[in-house]
Amino acid sequence: MSILSNAAGDRPIGLTAPSGIDRAAHHRLDEAWLAAAWSHPTTRVFVVSGGQVLIDDTPDGRTELVMTPAFEAPVTETHRYFLGTDTDGVSYFALQKDSLPGRIDQSARPAGLREAGLLLSPRDAGLMVHAVALENWQRLHRFCSRCGERTVIAAAGHVRRCQACGAEHYPRTDPAVIMLVTDEEDRALLGRQVHWPEGRFSTLAGFVEPGESIEQAVVREVFEEAGVTIGEVEYVASQPWPFPSSLMLGFMARATSSEINVDGEEIHEARWFSREELTAAFASGEVLAPYGISIASRLIELWYGKPLPKPGDAA
Repeated sequence: MSILSNAAGDRPIGLTAPSGIDRAAHHRLDEAWLAAAWSHPTTRVFVVSGGQVLIDDTPDGRTELVMTPAFEAPVTETHRYFLGTDTDGVSYFALQKDSLPGRIDQSARPAGLREAGLLLSPRDAGLMVHAVALENWQRLHRFCSRCGERTVIAAAGHVRRCQACGAEHYPRTDPAVIMLVTDEEDRALLGRQVHWPEGRFSTLAGFVEPGESIEQAVVREVFEEAGVTIGEVEYVASQPWPFPSSLMLGFMARATSSEINVDGEEIHEARWFSREELTAAFASGEVLAPYGISIASRLIELWYGKPLPKPGDAA
């Protein structure tokens, strides 16, 4: 459940809008059903490679995933992932390849989720985030963590099975907390990571550690990164973030201290902003807004009260 309730927050968080796709997990072990679905003329297939897919702009101004019937899809023996079916009974598959296929018409272009996720329909964005997450996991988990032997793909791409020891390995999702911290003056705490360009500020974030609740992770991460202590913590919403395998858990947090002491390892700079100060910083170019697809932008908007400026916009 989300508490986003103002005009800015009512817009869907990127990659979370209902896609209309039923993942139909009960079919993943049914080889006869999968074979029939693959050969059906309505089935649609797209290629994922290195976190990218092909997208294309339509004459009516939309952007779509480039999908083909199965009989036109590139050949692959094992890296074929069943993603689900829609309400019309159309099945969708992704193929993992070393490179994206070329297009005769040259109108399609490769794109990653940071670009495509803002342009695609909820259906296409949902399919893409599923495929990219599976591809990332498949590339990084080819060997059994129990015995070290090579694993094979099973369950239509959703399991890797070790034929040596029998272990089954499932796609990994790492929980991470991301939080907009405010103080008693209702100022927002934003930080700049050490590898970000000058002026790029966003919310603080970090991974949940073993044996830790997500609320404890919020308190710990804010103190570690900025030296600020936290009292009240309120959950807002979540967002899949397959870069490569995270689930972002969004929070609003209330600071009980205001002195900033950045760690210098992850956070290079952190500052408190009032709404007026942030508006002026956007207008002058001193501060660059976080990427629009990220839940970070929605958390800031929940406090800011309106959409954040896009590149080229006047604040």
